[in-house]
Amino acid sequence: MLRAPGLIFAILILLACNAGPSTSEFSESQAQSGPESSDLVTSPISSTEEEVENRLANIGEEFSANPELQSAVLSGPEDHLSDEKSGERFTRPPAVKGLYVNAWAAGSRTRMDALVDIAQRTEVNAFVIDIKDASGYVSHSTEVEFAHEVSATEEIRIRDLSGLLMRLEQEQIYPIARIVIVKDPIVAVSRPDLAVQDSAGGVWIDSKGIVWLNPYKREVWDYHVDLAREVAQMGFPEIQWDYVRFPDAPEQERERAVYPGADGLSKTEAIRNFLSYSRVALASVGARVTADVFGLTTSASRDVGIGQLWESFIDVVDAALPMVYPSHYWSGSFGIDTPNAYPYEIVNSALGDALRRSAQVDGAASTIPWLQDFTLGDPPYGSPEVRAQIQAAHDAGINEWVLWNPGSRYTESALEPTGGFREEPLVRVGNTLIPVSRRWELIDTTTVLPDTLDGR
Repeated sequence: MLRAPGLIFAILILLACNAGPSTSEFSESQAQSGPESSDLVTSPISSTEEEVENRLANIGEEFSANPELQSAVLSGPEDHLSDEKSGERFTRPPAVKGLYVNAWAAGSRTRMDALVDIAQRTEVNAFVIDIKDASGYVSHSTEVEFAHEVSATEEIRIRDLSGLLMRLEQEQIYPIARIVIVKDPIVAVSRPDLAVQDSAGGVWIDSKGIVWLNPYKREVWDYHVDLAREVAQMGFPEIQWDYVRFPDAPEQERERAVYPGADGLSKTEAIRNFLSYSRVALASVGARVTADVFGLTTSASRDVGIGQLWESFIDVVDAALPMVYPSHYWSGSFGIDTPNAYPYEIVNSALGDALRRSAQVDGAASTIPWLQDFTLGDPPYGSPEVRAQIQAAHDAGINEWVLWNPGSRYTESALEPTGGFREEPLVRVGNTLIPVSRRWELIDTTTVLPDTLDGR
C-alpha cells in the first residue's frame, strides 16, 4: 500500500481548516512536469538489501500502472563536511550524459553497482541524485537546522552520502544534486505560513490534495540554498533545482491561491530572483546551478501560470533542463497527432525552439534535455525510442542529456558502448523503426507548437 509516511493525519488537518479544494481536474499541463511528475510515494526504506531491491522494483511497476503517483525518496545518516570547494573534486565532462538516480537506488549497494557498471560500459558519465524529492524528506543526515525543525530528517535513504561521492570520484562519474523546492508537504505541514494560502482561509490545497510552498518566501529560498551549500561542500559540483515554479492547476483553482510576500512582483520575477539569488549564494562553494523546467517552456510565449518563461531565467542559471518527454505532449503538438510515437520529431522540435530563443538572450545558459526512458502510452519505449531522442538532441546541436526513469532502471542497449556501436542502431522516426542513418528521409520540420495550454 502506497503512503506518505507521517503525513496523512497532517493533511487531514489542513483539509479541515481549508474551505475545501476544488473538485476540478488538474490542467493537462501537469503532464509537463518532467522529473517531478514521476515521483512516487513509497513506504519507508527497509533495513536489508533484499527489501531495498523489492522496493526499487515496485517503483517501476507502480509507475507503469499509475504514472500520477508522487515519489517519496527519503533520507540517511551522514558524514562531515569538507572545506574544499565542490569543483575541486570533480571535473565536469565536456558533455554531460546522465542518468537519474533516486535515493532508493543511491542508498543501495546492489543498485549502485549496476548503475556504475552501465556508466563503465557506455557513454554515461553523470548521475543526478536525489537530495530532497517531492516528499519533502532530505535523503541524508543533514546538519541544516531548519530540516530538523520541520522533521524533514525522519527518513534516511542514503546512509553514507560521503562514501557514495568518494566512489563516484573514483569511478569518474560526475554527480549532480537534485533538490525539489516548492512541492514539499513536510515544510507546508510544519510551517503553514510558508505555504500557498487560500483566499477562503487556511492553506491552499490543489484538487489532488497537494500543498505547495510559496515561491515568494525568502525563508523557503534560504532553506534550500542551505541544503545545496551543504552537499556542495561535501563534494557535489552541481545543484539542480526541480519544482522551481508555481503550482500548475486550472485557472479557477489558481484563483483561490494567495501568495503573501509577493509585493507586486510577478511569478516570472519571483522565479528569476530565486535562481539569481541561489547562483550567487552557491558561487562561494564552487557549485554550478541548473534548473529543471517544463518541456512546454521551450516553445510557449508566456509563463502558462507557473512563472517559467524561457527568456526570464535562461541567463541566470548555468544550464536549463527542459523535460521534453514525448509522452507528455498533447495531440497536435508540433502538428503531430500522437507525439509519443514520434520521439525524434518532438524532441528535435522542442529543443530547436529553445536554442532559437536562447540565441536572442545575452549570456544565455546551455540547454540540456531530460529525455524519456519509461513507457507511458503506446508504443512501449525501448532502445529505438530512447536512442531517437538522443539523436534528436544531437541533430539540434545539443550533445548533452539526462535520462529519466523513476525506478532508475535504464535501457542500456540505447546507450553507445565505450567502443562504439557494432551495428547501426535503430531509431523511431516518423513512427517507423529505421537505421539511424536514414532518419532524414522521414523528418518533417515544418510543424509548430501552439504557445498556450488552451484547446488541447
